[in-house]
Amino acid sequence: MHYDTVISWKATLSEKRLKRGDSWQKNYTFAHFITMRTFRRLQLTAALIPGLLFTSFFATGQKLIKPPNVQESWSQAYEPFRIAGNLYYVGTYDLACYLITTPQGHILINTGLAESVSMIQSNVKALGFNFSDIKILLATHAHYDHVGGMAEIKKITGAAMMIHEKDAPVLADGGNSDYAMGGQGSTFEPVRADRLLHDEDTVRLGGMQIIVLHHPGHTKGACSFLFDVKDDSRSYRVLIANMPTILDPTKLSGMPTYPDVGKDYANTFAAMKKLQFDIWLSSHASQFGLHQKRKPGDAYHPEAFIDRKGYDAMIEDLQKAYLKRLEDK
Repeated sequence: MHYDTVISWKATLSEKRLKRGDSWQKNYTFAHFITMRTFRRLQLTAALIPGLLFTSFFATGQKLIKPPNVQESWSQAYEPFRIAGNLYYVGTYDLACYLITTPQGHILINTGLAESVSMIQSNVKALGFNFSDIKILLATHAHYDHVGGMAEIKKITGAAMMIHEKDAPVLADGGNSDYAMGGQGSTFEPVRADRLLHDEDTVRLGGMQIIVLHHPGHTKGACSFLFDVKDDSRSYRVLIANMPTILDPTKLSGMPTYPDVGKDYANTFAAMKKLQFDIWLSSHASQFGLHQKRKPGDAYHPEAFIDRKGYDAMIEDLQKAYLKRLEDK
């Protein structure tokens, strides 16, 4: 028997006793009935309060501050295209976003700025895919120019957000705790990670296996991604590299919330030199020379992105800049 039914039955019994002069019994039982019902409602309200507070916090939320640097090319439209196999470019002129398609849904790596979401949606649609089929969201690192649209895309698609554990706090507070650019407020809408990634973890979906490579320095949780794609002719080993550029505020001798930043950069350079791949790409189109390797309207040509020499030269140039910063510190 349901608890409310038992209480009501007791109240009815008490009314019968009232006719015999047992007035105290009715008063006690009815009060008990009201008290228990009220108590149960209070329990339910208490259980809901944390969720309501969390929703209210992000709905009315912190006001986002203006990002410290936004370049015109970051929001400039660019033609989406097939890079190799089931890997596609869906980003802007300079902020690279990658779509990996599978029969069980798709993976999106990076989103660019918040205002680029509609552009990415249009690019995905133009390639013949459904935006709502995106199941996993990844990011090379948690800066506003690469995860600015992540919150909105997560809401639209319901995709699972996955990021390295050391960048998850930055993603969750909208960039405010970033060791170099944080401290002034959120520069993008916060997102809670659904899965925390670690070095050499594998992200799997629909036959795809993406290896996570932790390459810290630019951020604490910066990552590159290594995976295979294939077309009718051959397979390609692809590296989406998080290039270890150094922001102006970074002091390689150590930052207050990142004392080992200089050491991490050194380890990242050493690790990235050893990587083996066929095609390399990165977080910014300008870093891997997209506009020199491909022009709008060009036919499918994966070989244009096979460029070990260019990769090695980029790593060498960045390491030289790193060493010079060490000398100047």
